[in-house]
Amino acid sequence: MPVAIITGASKGLGRALGAALAERGWDLVLDARTAAVLDEAARELAGRGARVEAVPGDVTDAGHRADLVAAARKLGGLDLLVNNASALGAEPLVRLEELTLDGLRQALETNVVAALGLIREALPLLRASETGAVVDVSSDAAVEAYETWGGYGASKAALDHLSAVLAVEEPGIRVWAVDPGDMRTDLYEAAVPEDDAAGRPAPETVAPAFLRLLDERPASGRYAAPSLLDALSSLDAL
Repeated sequence: MPVAIITGASKGLGRALGAALAERGWDLVLDARTAAVLDEAARELAGRGARVEAVPGDVTDAGHRADLVAAARKLGGLDLLVNNASALGAEPLVRLEELTLDGLRQALETNVVAALGLIREALPLLRASETGAVVDVSSDAAVEAYETWGGYGASKAALDHLSAVLAVEEPGIRVWAVDPGDMRTDLYEAAVPEDDAAGRPAPETVAPAFLRLLDERPASGRYAAPSLLDALSSLDAL
């Protein structure tokens, strides 16, 4: 069975991706900081037939990142790494003049430094896989200048560039930076709590875009989930 590591997997997009992969027979290594919530997610996904290793911890901890890769090795290897865990840097988001430097450091540490640390830890297993792939979850804030999203957007822009360079340096694996688009998640509600997120898509509706990447294995690069979903809808209509 193929094996995936998913960070930030106890809820939101990470959990939705875990469920979609479990339905396809993938085995999973799941990360999140809160053990009780992660264990509940792991039980639910194991009920779909997947072997699941729940490894609670913080991706900014090098020892925790090593534990995640060790858990994948225990399951037989690693075919997909999903860097989904993210930090906003301020909750709710604030204008740059109010953003503390510690907040910016937190966003960069989680969204960029930890992501690269986990990639480096996982590279030997990904290179050994015939279908090794990295998905770095990005944001439209990486390319658009939204008020108050400066620190978070800067970290995601850095992650995008890191992904692009990794793709050049590692032609044997796929490296996709994916903007999932608007979603109804705890992260979004923490970012802008005054906004009514009720009408935004649930993460489960975005997961098929990620599955399409795995099915079609397009060239490494940056992709937007809404465009991938639109293309799927067009194919379904034929």
